[in-house]
Amino acid sequence: MGQVDCVVIAGAGIGGLCAALALAKQGIQVTVCEQAASLGEVGAGLQISPNAMRVLRELGLESELSQFVFKPQYAAIRDYKTGEYYLKLPLGKQAEARYGASYWHLHRADLHQVLAEACAQVGVKMVLNATVAGYRENTELKQVYLLLEDGREFSADLLIGADGIRSKVREQMLGQERPTFMGQVAWRGVIPVSDLTVDVKPDACVWAGPGRHFVTYYLRGGDYVNFVAVEERSDWRSESWREEGDVDELKHVFADWHPEVRELIKAANSTFLWALNGRDELPTWHKGRVVLLGDACHPMLPFMAQGAAMAIEDGYVLAKCLSNYALGDALLKYEQSRKPRATKIQQMSKANVGLYHMHGGVLGKMKLKALQAAGRFVPDVIQSKLDFVYGHDVTKN
Repeated sequence: MGQVDCVVIAGAGIGGLCAALALAKQGIQVTVCEQAASLGEVGAGLQISPNAMRVLRELGLESELSQFVFKPQYAAIRDYKTGEYYLKLPLGKQAEARYGASYWHLHRADLHQVLAEACAQVGVKMVLNATVAGYRENTELKQVYLLLEDGREFSADLLIGADGIRSKVREQMLGQERPTFMGQVAWRGVIPVSDLTVDVKPDACVWAGPGRHFVTYYLRGGDYVNFVAVEERSDWRSESWREEGDVDELKHVFADWHPEVRELIKAANSTFLWALNGRDELPTWHKGRVVLLGDACHPMLPFMAQGAAMAIEDGYVLAKCLSNYALGDALLKYEQSRKPRATKIQQMSKANVGLYHMHGGVLGKMKLKALQAAGRFVPDVIQSKLDFVYGHDVTKN
């Protein structure tokens, strides 16, 4: 299918901007179409593990981002009532020594801003108020056209669908199918440390409990605490996948939890409530001159903190494949490289639901106790299970 000189990307999220930056650095003309009226990210904290950090470093962003980060010292799982540690794995300098890159906490908006500025510096064209309607291909002209709802069209050699779990690009490629509600909702919020009356440990911490869990970690050099509170629910009645959350309801749901959790929630003034959705493995990620990345092709539960990391890896690998192969081969190589890894991490994320939510009652508690014993007596075994995730280096593979 030949050389790629011009690319149009649907979606200016983190995955789309990483792809845009990587492609533009190769001299490819890139246009990004974003439905929002201004660039920005809804959401709160992100955990940027070493596998994603290597990509951001390769893209030249590490120094600029470093002013916004918090470096956690441990990855921890604690009991919802007693605060007992079931797991406490070292991050910080030990993780950097093991994986050759840091483990960072970043506010999503800070990462998005740095990516957008870097894209602008290398000539990426941003088109806002650009709601995608679909696309069409012209095989004779060897072009694909991104079609917007207002009638505008953008032609390119390749269209990248980075337009999220409700991707219009995916829908046209593979047919209309609603995402699957995964039986989980998540409250998310950010609290200034100055508003807290409790000392939150400097860790990436999961508080595990029956049918729900609570995540805490610091942002922006330790000035803020990010929280994610996940609860199992049988359905999601709202037409939207995100709505303003009720802080009083959140307090009620976690009313019998550890004082550290209760006091943190008490300091929250607002929160957003999200439905956690997913999809079955797609039959393909590409067709003709169109390819998908990020949540458009592999949405995952956030229980491995790898959603953003996988989109970052996707964008870099896709750009690298396009620089090394003709278009048809490049898209095939991209999917062959990325699909097995993303699918595996989707499965790992889904499996963590049972662990974090103590499924099985006493049996669920026993699994956490077994994890505790393994972490105490054979910590390398536990650490090695994460090597598949954190040790992967797409900048070299």
